[in-house]
Amino acid sequence: MLRRKDSVQRDIRSVGRDRSATGLLTAPRRLIATRVSLAALSLLMAATAITATPGEADARSRRHRSHAATATKYSPPYASIVVDSNTGAVMQATNADSPRHPASLTKMMTLYLLFERLEAGKIKLNSELPVSAHAAAQAPSKLGLKPGDTIKVETAIEAIVTKSANDVAVSIGEALGGDEVSFSKLMNAKARALGMTHTTYRNASGLPDDEQVTTARDQALLGRALQDRFPRYFHYFSTRSFTYEGRTVRGHNRLLGSVDGVDGIKTGYIHASGFNIVTSVNRDHRHIVAVVFGGVTARARDAQVRSLIASTINKASTRRTAPPVAEGTAMAEVRLPAKLPASPPAPAHDPRDDVRSTTGVATASPAPGSTAPIKPTAVQTYIVHPGNIRLAALSPMPSGSRKLTPAPATASPAVVTTIATKKSEPPPPPGAGPGILGVLSMADARAASEAPPVKPRGNPQVAAVAPVPMPAPEPSAKPRGGWMIQVGAFPDETAAKQRLTAAQAKAKTQLVSADPFTEKVEKGRQSLYRARFGGLDKGQAETACKYLKLNEIPCMLLKN
Repeated sequence: MLRRKDSVQRDIRSVGRDRSATGLLTAPRRLIATRVSLAALSLLMAATAITATPGEADARSRRHRSHAATATKYSPPYASIVVDSNTGAVMQATNADSPRHPASLTKMMTLYLLFERLEAGKIKLNSELPVSAHAAAQAPSKLGLKPGDTIKVETAIEAIVTKSANDVAVSIGEALGGDEVSFSKLMNAKARALGMTHTTYRNASGLPDDEQVTTARDQALLGRALQDRFPRYFHYFSTRSFTYEGRTVRGHNRLLGSVDGVDGIKTGYIHASGFNIVTSVNRDHRHIVAVVFGGVTARARDAQVRSLIASTINKASTRRTAPPVAEGTAMAEVRLPAKLPASPPAPAHDPRDDVRSTTGVATASPAPGSTAPIKPTAVQTYIVHPGNIRLAALSPMPSGSRKLTPAPATASPAVVTTIATKKSEPPPPPGAGPGILGVLSMADARAASEAPPVKPRGNPQVAAVAPVPMPAPEPSAKPRGGWMIQVGAFPDETAAKQRLTAAQAKAKTQLVSADPFTEKVEKGRQSLYRARFGGLDKGQAETACKYLKLNEIPCMLLKN
């Protein structure tokens, strides 16, 4: 073989000498020389390939087979869902509740918590976020931040939306939570509050973690919540590029600008989940959110989303009937049919009167939007503490001293009573049984006080209650603080009470002096029950709220 190679090289040198010796070759000889040169070069290349070591050839062959096999075998698990945001109806679903890794879709929740701080005024768009060594060390995709750098909040948002920068996401998490682990607890608490029951976060970026999982349904819920909750900041999700330190950074979402109506929101990829996307489409008053997990390539993922949009957008409603996605309501809302059943007609009555509760106690309801201190109304419930329960019995009293005689009673701390109000009613006729606690004239009150005692029926500890004047507040009563905290809002009152119990169990010391209660509000045709703690000053409220958030219970400060 070596001799043959040497022979070919000699032929090439010979052709070169002939050209130099003769100067200008005739056309036929030039053609022959060219053919000989080409043949010689071909033989040389073949000889070189033949003389390559068997190990090198085998390595090249193995690499080729490996790439081919990888391209053929890679098949990440697929999932998808399309939700009509105007009605909350699910228009399409495939494996919508199967666990998937969120990858960079995680950053949607990172930005949700950042938008909350912006909306509350606790941080500004031009605030500087510090960059730690931990944040700078994150794997790509990244912006290339260095330890000790700072980045403006608005620039951080743009870097998350376009570049999906992991170093920036961690910087946000550390700024809001103190460290990434604590921030992930805040993320999980917010996910629970929104109804994302199958989502668990372990980091702020979405980099691979076996325990970081979600579902297509949960991500659709988060996508809708971002739009409903933060219309002022949602436009950032339509950013296609931005300039950072003199260079243009372009985004990964190729549907922006290429599909009519697409206005965001986020793409993602890790090997375990494939290419993912949450897409918002607003077109001709129709609004849908489409989610796809498991694209083999970004192009394949985008093609699947295009197909879902085309097959559903024209069937979506043009009228908004679903209430805005809010904490405590979204999970039930996504599973509701497109149209809610009509509410039964309310009985005719004076709308200024409140519905009488089962306890028969009544009080006036505050005007809508009032900033007055919270008072018992027909739509509130209060926890009854054992030491505060008093059942009154009517007994002969001197006319100059009208006090209620307390009767012994026992109760569990978990017992909840509803306090309602009704305007004054006429006193019952003489000899009537238990009545409504209301207003008596002085003559009727004097007659009642001079009547013989009423013997209780049934439980000897509980006395029948006859109309008596409402007692004045005890002068020693502790004044209520001017702040309260809300730990959730739920479509079911039982769930609201369970949240109050859970919060008390997590923060016994911080909530020892707080008054837990639920408040009913109407959102269109849907009722919500807010779980709240009142009677706190600002410092107590802030301390309790911070502690609850660290224990994965959402919390919001409110001034009474």
